[in-house]
Amino acid sequence: MHMFVDESERGGYLMAAVLIAPHALHTSRSMMRGLLLPGCRRVHFKTEKPARRRLIADKLACCDFVTHIYVGRGKSERVRSKLLPLLVEDAIGAGVTRLVLDSRDPVANGRDRLVIGTRTKAHDAGLVYEHIQSSSEPALWISDAIAWCHGAGGDWKRRIAPVTGTVVDLGEL
Repeated sequence: MHMFVDESERGGYLMAAVLIAPHALHTSRSMMRGLLLPGCRRVHFKTEKPARRRLIADKLACCDFVTHIYVGRGKSERVRSKLLPLLVEDAIGAGVTRLVLDSRDPVANGRDRLVIGTRTKAHDAGLVYEHIQSSSEPALWISDAIAWCHGAGGDWKRRIAPVTGTVVDLGEL
């Protein structure tokens, strides 16, 4: 199993972790590449027009994957450092062998690696984790879209409900 993670900040800090089975990776990536507009390197939900957002969200809602949502409120890096170990433990429990996080910057990526390496059992479980630029991994576009929709709430959250699994909300940190 593979897990692709992206975050969104809107009224709190939210991480969306999409679980995709190895046999579904090619199909998922192809679907997302098919949604690229001419001249674009990636699908980035924040910059899409509402009609495209609806189209993409509705396509994602019909897919065969599950997304777990992790939420907290407070300073972003503090919240992320609390959510990441929970996410990793859930990944291990779900049999994830590869965890892909949307790359931020070298310092932030280093903080993530430190948290994962020292506060989780990722190494013992054989979990491979890496940061990848979203422009080179279409599966990260899925977690970006779901994070945005969940964070937006209302109809957007309803649209992606079929692929939303557990929601872990740590509240104010």
